[in-house]
Amino acid sequence: MRAGFRMILESAGDIVVVGEAATGTEAVAAASVLRPDVVCMDVQMPDMDGLEATRRIVADPSIDAAVVVVTTFDRDDYLFEALAAGASGFLLKNAGPEELVSAVRVAAAGDALLAPEVTRRVIARFTQTQTQPAVVATPLPVRPPEPARIAVDLTEREDEVLRLVAQALSNAEIASRLHIGEATVKTHVSNVLQKLGARDRVAAVVFAHRNGLV
Repeated sequence: MRAGFRMILESAGDIVVVGEAATGTEAVAAASVLRPDVVCMDVQMPDMDGLEATRRIVADPSIDAAVVVVTTFDRDDYLFEALAAGASGFLLKNAGPEELVSAVRVAAAGDALLAPEVTRRVIARFTQTQTQPAVVATPLPVRPPEPARIAVDLTEREDEVLRLVAQALSNAEIASRLHIGEATVKTHVSNVLQKLGARDRVAAVVFAHRNGLV
């Protein structure tokens, strides 16, 4: 599988594969030494699984690498654990060669690789968690106050873009909705992420839902 990935990525012409690892422990060590821009990480590996390896790579300030989780299993628990660990993307191994190459390029550019359907699953899980009633084992349960909305200095256009990102629209769909260029949308998204201090679009989606923007 790794040999196949290497062949696909190196044939792209603008990507150099600097190393490989057979286990999670090897992956963390290799990332620390080789300092790659992107790590394509499996989930199930011997010694240390890919989710823990992702956590360690993302948490290490000396490693400035985006992690794209590439797995055989289309399972929500892997998806959410990978995103919680700090992964910048989630891709299935049955994706086509062009999708793998695109995933590495997107992650290297600092963007999150989340297809709209994946984003919708994240939103669905988040909103389900937010709306589930709490079971309180006290005689007189008291509902905690709602968290205060965080004020962020977004422009009117940036606010519009954030709301559409939170609805799982792609850059192309946002451009069509707002009648602006896709490159302009990308600039707005980048500005929004910077102002929110958000790592990627997923973090922006969560922010929007927590603050009642959608």
